[in-house]
Amino acid sequence: MADTTTTTTTEAPTARRIPAPAVNVESKPFWDAAQQGRFLIKRCNACGKPHWYPRAICPHCFSGDTVWEESPGEGVIYTYSVMHRNTPVPYAIAYVNLDEGPAVLTNIIDYTPETLKIGARVKVKWTPTEGGPPVFTFAPV
Repeated sequence: MADTTTTTTTEAPTARRIPAPAVNVESKPFWDAAQQGRFLIKRCNACGKPHWYPRAICPHCFSGDTVWEESPGEGVIYTYSVMHRNTPVPYAIAYVNLDEGPAVLTNIIDYTPETLKIGARVKVKWTPTEGGPPVFTFAPV
């Protein structure tokens, strides 16, 4: 007779698993820099405005004259939400307004309820993924 005993654990996961990002030709320079711990944004040479999500065409003036530039990856939390339902580990998602101007959708890590506030200063922190480059997250400073 076959053994039908199953083993289960009651240990709660301590970290959220993040899948590897999809890397394409347009985003490859960003993910290559991420492997080195560098956070890049795009800036338009025609109108001078920085933008996020990095893309070849400027979303402000539609110029194709855009360049990658390194950002210190610092900003403030514009808004956030802590996810508790249907997840083994609660996590916070947020829009962060970078000091350069653009807003990025991201996860906030290494926070406590006291440090997670609208207007709180945050800095980029790289988080490993499952089999790909690290993804940017932000942590309170």
